Amino acid sequence: MKDYIEERAISIANYIIENNATVRQTARQFGISKSTVHKDVTDRLSQINPTLANEARKVLDVNKSERHIRGGLATREKYLHRQVQ
Repeated sequence: MKDYIEERAISIANYIIENNATVRQTARQFGISKSTVHKDVTDRLSQINPTLANEARKVLDVNKSERHIRGGLATREKYLHRQVQ
């Protein structure tokens, strides 16, 4: 694996852990796709630094378990906004 990919995977994991970030937020911050973020954290990072990979995975698992709630709130906000106008 190339050095810049390893460095990116470590940077991504640190960003996720420090900011409690979602995959989408991380992808936007680094200018890469969601698939790349996911691949870096799940596959590549587990080979480089398994401890860091587990920490990042915990944050992503929490975000995944809460995503339906965030989606519902966004939809509610959307329709409340329409009623006002």
